[in-house]
Amino acid sequence: MLIADLITDEIPPLKNTDTVKIALDWMEQFKVSHLAVVKDRELLGVVSEHDLIDYSHLDEKLDALKIPLLKPIIHNYQHTYDLLKLMMSFNLTLIPVLDDKELYKGCISLKGLLQNISTMASVQNVGGVIVLEVNQVDYSLTQVASIVEGNDAKILSAHVSSVPDSTKMEITLKINKEDLSRILQTFYRYNYNVKASFQHS
Repeated sequence: MLIADLITDEIPPLKNTDTVKIALDWMEQFKVSHLAVVKDRELLGVVSEHDLIDYSHLDEKLDALKIPLLKPIIHNYQHTYDLLKLMMSFNLTLIPVLDDKELYKGCISLKGLLQNISTMASVQNVGGVIVLEVNQVDYSLTQVASIVEGNDAKILSAHVSSVPDSTKMEITLKINKEDLSRILQTFYRYNYNVKASFQHS
């Protein structure tokens, strides 16, 4: 999914002429700790609640402050994974999005991102979860899918990650069936290491 699909206009950007009080009020209203600051449609940066919370001059305008603004940049044509990496790197609750002309397009909140990840991972779908551990040289998503589909089931989502300091990989599968017993038996028969399974039988 592309960034463009996640942009919201529910959280407006601050103008550089807005006051510290307006910024703090909006952060409380929209339940975020960061807000974009723009001049016309040019992104000046992201201001954080941490920088403003102890500021004594609440009527001072943002463009008069002597605080550095973060400037994380994400474009509307990038992928959700790029967004996740950037938000985690800067520890942001909101990130501004730029268009192909480098102008402010909108923003994405951490809540919106988590809702998207939930959809991508089929969290809301009924089914069970299987976690496999395999050697990297033995990893074949085709074979894993064949085992699942051979038991009249479908993979709704799959996540693959490397196990730190080893040559192993962990495969987490969301399956469209709650009773995984037949699928698990087949994985055991093919000598797969099933680390965990979560099901209703």
